Amino acid sequence: QVKLVESGGGSVQAGWSLRLSCAASGYSYSRNCMGWFRQAPGKEREGVAAIYRPSGSQYYVDSVKGRFTISLDNAKNTVYLQMNSLAPEDTAMYYCAAASFCPSFSGEKLWVGAFNYWGQGTQVTVSS
Repeated sequence: QVKLVESGGGSVQAGWSLRLSCAASGYSYSRNCMGWFRQAPGKEREGVAAIYRPSGSQYYVDSVKGRFTISLDNAKNTVYLQMNSLAPEDTAMYYCAAASFCPSFSGEKLWVGAFNYWGQGTQVTVSS
């Protein structure tokens, strides 16, 4: 089994930055693919960023390209999401997720169903 624990959320003003952390434990093969998703009230869960650990390949949804960066610290079994220039539309519950294999990074959306393990979420609120 894989356990994922997110931290780092909070309430900030537009233009500020936050860094989310996801501490992972469990069988490493089951978390070869690490992703960050978000879900705002009344909206579907959206893939924000993902990274394939063996190759370092990364995915970003268009709305965060140039502002968000996903990274790994393999020694700490932790994946980060650095979020800069935050905007009110970034307000959501952010979830860390893991899978053995990454879904295709070439589509418009990151396939939620590919991820087997989920954290409990951390809230990010951005005020204007």
